[in-house]
Order: sequence, then C-alpha cells, then structure tokens
Amino acid sequence: MFFIGEALVGEGNEVAHIDLMIGDKEGPVGQAFATGFTQLSFGHTPLLALIRPNLPSKPFTLITPKVTVKDMEQASKIFGPAQAAVAKAVADAVEEGILPKDQIENMVIVCSVFIHPEAKDFRKIYHYNYSATKLSIKRALENYPSLEKIMYDKDRAKHPIMGFKVPRLWMAPYLQIALDSPDLDAVKKIISQLPKSDRLLLEVGTPLLKKYGVKVIRDIREVAEDVFIIADLKTLDVGQVEVDIAFNETADAAVASGLASKATIDKFIYEAKRLGIYSAIDMMAVVDPVKVLKGLEDTPDIVILHRGIDEESGGKSRWQIIEEIKKEMPKKKILFAVAGGIKAGTAKEALKKGADILIVGRFITQSKDVEKACRELLSIVGEDMDLYRVHVE
Repeated sequence: MFFIGEALVGEGNEVAHIDLMIGDKEGPVGQAFATGFTQLSFGHTPLLALIRPNLPSKPFTLITPKVTVKDMEQASKIFGPAQAAVAKAVADAVEEGILPKDQIENMVIVCSVFIHPEAKDFRKIYHYNYSATKLSIKRALENYPSLEKIMYDKDRAKHPIMGFKVPRLWMAPYLQIALDSPDLDAVKKIISQLPKSDRLLLEVGTPLLKKYGVKVIRDIREVAEDVFIIADLKTLDVGQVEVDIAFNETADAAVASGLASKATIDKFIYEAKRLGIYSAIDMMAVVDPVKVLKGLEDTPDIVILHRGIDEESGGKSRWQIIEEIKKEMPKKKILFAVAGGIKAGTAKEALKKGADILIVGRFITQSKDVEKACRELLSIVGEDMDLYRVHVE
C-alpha cells in the first residue's frame, strides 16, 4: 500500500507545486525510488532531500524536477532552496507525528517538484516548497480528498492556470437567455448589457444558428468567455454529427428535438456524454414526453418543456409534466427547463412546479432596459452563487 499527496502553494514565478508518493521500501514506491535513482534522464536529475550537505531527512526522499533543468542557474534553485525545503518539511512531519516515527526506516518518499525557470526569490522558493511538501504529506496520510469533496467541487472549481472557466450546472435554478434575433450585432449588444452572474446561461437560438451557421457560437464565446452556452440545434437527424459540430464550436450544451427518432436521440445523448457537454431534449410538440424519455437508452441532462411562440396565446403550460417525470423516473438526474411566456409574473410559479432553468427571450431581449429586466428575474432565481464563496486552500 502507498499514499499519494499533492499541493500547490504560493504565487508568481516562485509558486510551488508538489506531487509525492509515500510507501514501503519493498513496495511499488520503493521500486520507483530505486528506478528514479538509477535511470536518469536529461534535465531531470533526481536528488536526495538534504537538510544540509551530509544530512538527509528520513524517510529518505527522492526529489525529481518537473521542469527540465537547462543550466546551472536553474540547478541552483533545485540543489538549494527546493532541496532544503523538501527535506525540512519531511523532518518536521516526522517530528509532528504526521509521519510515523517507528516506520521511517521502512518508508521512502518520491517527490516531484516544480520550479519555474524565471523564479528569482530563493526565500519564497524555500517557503512555498516547504509548505507545499508538508501539506502534501499530510494530505497523503489522510487520503485527501474525500470522494464527497471531489463530487462537491468538480463542477464548481476553476483551474488557476487555465485562464478560463468551464461552467457546469451544479446549483439550480438558472436563468437562460434565449438569443433568437437573427442579428449578431444586436445579440452582442444585448450580451453587453446583461449583468454578470453565475446563474445566467446563454442560448444561441435556432434563427441565429440558421442565419450564421454554428460558427456563431464561437463568435458569442468571444464576448461571453466564461458563460455556459447552449446551442439550440433542435436536431432531428444525424444526432452524433450535430453534437460534434456544436462541441467543436465550444458549446457547453446542445439541444435535440424530442420529435427525433429514438436512434437519433440515443446517439445524440451518447455523443454529448462522450465529449463532456450537456445533452438537452426539447419536448415542443411531443405528445407524451414521459414515454419518449422512458424509451431511451440513457437520459438527457436537460429536458425542455417548451411552448412555442406561436402557441403562447392559448393553451396551458407544460410544467405539470415535471412532477410526472420525477414520479416515473425517480432515480434519474435530470434538470428541467421551461420555456414559453416566462416573465416576472410566471417565474415564481414555474420554480414552484420544479423548474431548474427558466428560459426567457423577449421579456429580456426586447426590453427597453435589458439589464433591469434581467435583474428582475435574477432576483427571483436567487443570488449569484459566487457571492459568498471563500477560497480556503
């Protein structure tokens, strides 16, 4: 058995990122330790963690540079503050009881260390690597993170080095703005007037897609980089192909029509899951949505209960179907979106009926004050989910 730990600490070019393994000398970590010592590669020469020359820490710890060392200036950062930091962290972990003292002769550690080539401040290199190593050891012995934490954070997290956010739908309800105008300049103007909120989703409407083609998704991404974007394809055939097209243009979700054949919808959902984007099925004009859903190989991420624009003057909303679907498919994780005539007066009722996403078009996009209309509905949906978020790691 062996343990794995990781930690990132610090900022700027001196930032420290540690990955390590702790295990028995006779086990796989011991084998990795010996292999690392004897099978060298250019620019990644391993070294023992030393508190000072002639004084290694225990358990013996092998440091492997992550970044290729190309000159002596880079080498001095590894064979200096980083080496000392890792060794001191290991020794302190033993002293503090994080690592068991009675096992240090049987254990070894393999530690991978990141040192940016442009790092300058040796004191910061030392302190950041000391902290990251000690935290990694502690996390390793505690089997951090728990599965519960992974499930909680996986759709909320933003990787700091990526430079952009991959939005996920983890905290309903949401407000989805249907951008149906076939005028890209007008659409961009509307987007510029929307308030910033994690609860806002943007729908690239079918008229917009038909006029400009799917490349319009990428055009909108340029002005709404971190926003969740839904491509309202209303796919009726070649489901797998159309998902691929939307995915390649950076859509976070794609919409198929519930009137499509079972084979088309199955392929549509399969391909969306394979590529890691959301599948949505629009039940506009579908007589029995429950029957359609129960006949599929897998369930979509989103079910849209849609009353078309041409139908809004009469007839009932389809919100009552939400309860029916939940009753018939209690173990399925589905988000329910409602569309057609949603405005301030009906939004609360839709949420009470179980809606997770309110799809709103003209009430916002044709308003004299787009921002005011949007904020009015956001106040019903709820506060921005990032408002009270605190970074604790």
